This record gives sequence, C-alpha cells and structure tokens, in this order.
Amino acid sequence: MSGEEQEPRSYYVGVDVGTGSVRAALVDQKGLLMAFADQPIKKWEPQFNHHEQSSEDIWAACCVVTKNLKETCWDKAGHFFDLPDFLSWKATGVIARSLCSLVCKWTYSAERGWDDSFWKMIGLEDFVADNYSKIGNQVLPPGVSLGNGLTPQAAKDLGLPVGIAVASSLIDAHAGGLGVIGADVRGHGLACERQPMTSRLAVICGTSSCHMGISKEPIFVPGVWGPYFSAMVPGLWLNEGGQSVTGKLIDHMVQGHAAFPELQAKAAARCQSIYAYLNSHLDLIKKAQPVGFLTVDLHVWPDFHGNRSPLADLTLKGMVTGLKLSQDLDNLAILYLATVQAIAFGTRHIIEAMEAAGHSISTLFLCGGLSKNSLFVQMHADITGMPVVLSQEVESVLVGAAILGACASGDFTSVQEAMARMSKIGKVVFPRCEDKRYYDKKYQVFLKLVEHQKEYAAIMKEN
Repeated sequence: MSGEEQEPRSYYVGVDVGTGSVRAALVDQKGLLMAFADQPIKKWEPQFNHHEQSSEDIWAACCVVTKNLKETCWDKAGHFFDLPDFLSWKATGVIARSLCSLVCKWTYSAERGWDDSFWKMIGLEDFVADNYSKIGNQVLPPGVSLGNGLTPQAAKDLGLPVGIAVASSLIDAHAGGLGVIGADVRGHGLACERQPMTSRLAVICGTSSCHMGISKEPIFVPGVWGPYFSAMVPGLWLNEGGQSVTGKLIDHMVQGHAAFPELQAKAAARCQSIYAYLNSHLDLIKKAQPVGFLTVDLHVWPDFHGNRSPLADLTLKGMVTGLKLSQDLDNLAILYLATVQAIAFGTRHIIEAMEAAGHSISTLFLCGGLSKNSLFVQMHADITGMPVVLSQEVESVLVGAAILGACASGDFTSVQEAMARMSKIGKVVFPRCEDKRYYDKKYQVFLKLVEHQKEYAAIMKEN
C-alpha cells in the first residue's frame, strides 16, 4: 500500500540465472516489467577450456538482484498494515495501529514497544527507520475512537453518516472472546458468578479453535501464545491456546467415510444438517447407555495438521485406533463422535497446561460455528468437567466488534462496562458428573496416543 491511495495490485519476481549474470525483474499482472536488476557471476578457468562457477556465488547474486528489486516495489510502500488496521485506515484515514494486531502478530511489546534487534535479524531493519513510521508508531488499545470517525469517502461507500465513531480493532477470534467472556452470569448457578473474570475461558470454535484466557498478572504457559497485555480486554493479560483445523477435521472425517452419501441423502430427506442427523442417529443407537460410551474402544488423536497447543509440535499427525471393517452409518456416527471427543480432550489438555502455569479456570464460554452443535458442546462440558456458557447471540465475534464501537461512541465508560451490558447468556450446559470416570479413562488413552506416536517416530529415526 503506497502513501497515496491506489488500487491494490499483485507483482511477481522472475529470476534468470545466465552464464555471466543473474537478472531479475518485477512484473505486474498485465505482464509489464516494472523494475529490473542484474548482478555479474564470477567465473574461473583453472586450465584451458575448463570453466567453473560457484553455486554459493550464484545464490548470493540471486539475493542481490532480488533485494535491489525490493528497494525499487519496497521503498515506494508508505505503510504496512495488518488487515484490521488497514480497514480502520480505510474508514478513518488514521494510521494508528491496534495493540491487538501488533502484539499478537507483529512481535510488538505493550511495555517495551518495537524490538530493533528482531527486524535486523530477519533483514528488515528498514522498518526501524523514521521512528517505525511504516509499521506504526501510534498504538492504541481496543475500543479507542479513531480520529474524527468515518471520512466522507468511507461514509459514502458504507452508506453511513460522516463522523460516526470508529474503534481501534481486534483480531476476529479476540473479538469473539470479548463478545462472550464478560457476560452477566447471575442467576445461573455458576461458580464464576462469585469469581473474577479471570476464571473464565473463552473458546472460539469454528474451522479452527482458539482458547482465550485472561489474567491480572502475566502468566507464561509452555505451548500457549502470550501473555499479551491488553490484547483483548484492556488492562488484563491474554494467553491464547489453539487447535488447528477442528471444524475442518470433523468435516474431513465425516465426508471421507464410505457412508457419507447415505448420510447426505437421509439428512436431506429430513431437512436437517448432516450433523443434526448424526446427533439424532447417535441417540438412536446408544440404547440405554450415555451416548459418549459408544466410543469405549475407538480413540482419536486429532492433530491431523500438527499441534498448536499445548505441545506446539507441527510434526504431529492424526491417529485413530479401534477401526473395524464396518462402513455403515452407525460406524460413521461413532467415528464422528470419537472425533468430537478428541477435540474436547484437546481443550482439556490446553486447560491443564494453563492451570499448571497459574490460571484458575472454572467455566467455559463457547462461541463460533461449532458452538451450534449440541453434541460438541455437551462433550466439552463432560470431558472438561466444567459448565459451558453459550451466548444469546450466536455471532459473538460481531457482538464483540459492536462492543468496541459502543465504547468508541462514548456511550460506555470502558470496554468492560460495555461487555457486561451487551453480552447476554443464552444457555448453560452442565457436565454429566456421573460419566466422569469414563472420560478420565479415555483421557488417559488420549495422552498415551501422542506418547506412542513420539515413540514410533523415534524408532523410525534410529540408525
């Protein structure tokens, strides 16, 4: 994004290694050459008609020409924005950055600011120039009113009045946490009613899941991102656990099963989603036992895309033990159940890591697409042993974003006040305490799965 507003365009770098030089060009989407650079390559002739070149020298020349191009598409860049800050700039013309974006994604420290040594280490020391003007030297906590509100152009584009207050932004998952974690819980018999907000864990669960825990003092949790000061709730520290591709994993397991076409047809005939149908089918086949007991001999380790928290190991793979030759709808439903349970066990794993480091959590606040799935919610309650609070409004990310706007408008004195007034409880799901022993045993198996996977990897690496 240049200093002057213009249409966003993509550019491409072509590199040609010839006999005598390396050449590079910057080309736009229309095929026009926008910039060019070249660098000679050294040649040696140790004896007549014998020619040698250095692969290290060729690579160095590639680096030189690419950097020279960067100094020509790169030096023209006026500002570098994370998406929330770009949208704020488009709306208000203000180049101030959100503390949330910079702390959680750009290595900014709320206490110490930018770390010059980091930018130098990765070869982007030019970001340090001119008091960090390209990446932000005015950093605002969530909910602060930006400039004079909507600019005339933005107001015209959005169909709103000029000057409406625009708040400093949050990352989407953090806005979801803000939209649920501060709800008034009085009258629901929850332990967190008599406890500080730090006893609550917001779980934003969709394609992937984020686990947002807050604290008054910084808590360092191995394998969990943070602590970040004022990155979600102003004045409080944030730790962010996560599970990669949770909703995607459920889709993958269900859609890859041989009985999926049958499931689709039967769900369509009842005008149900496939997951509503699977949940009702599980109720039919469970007979007299609790539905969760159907997976007594089927266990899943859910890290098909690596583990984000609390192991922070991208090399981990998914595991399923207890498979049979069956390919019918019952088998699909039970595999689906085991996958949902595995995701809930992953949440329990994250909670245990956070509590071992100093957090004290008593209640889960769920939002996002998966929170609409009653089985997913009940399994999280049963497996963690904690009540699950569901928001009255399913779209908690949007409520969180509106809370920021409400605070920026001046209608509330603080983000915390707006949270308490605007976040509403819709339903509370309590754990089935009588099933605790069963889930404790399955959790032991869950932990054994990853232990065994690491053992298998070690065996395969042996000479």
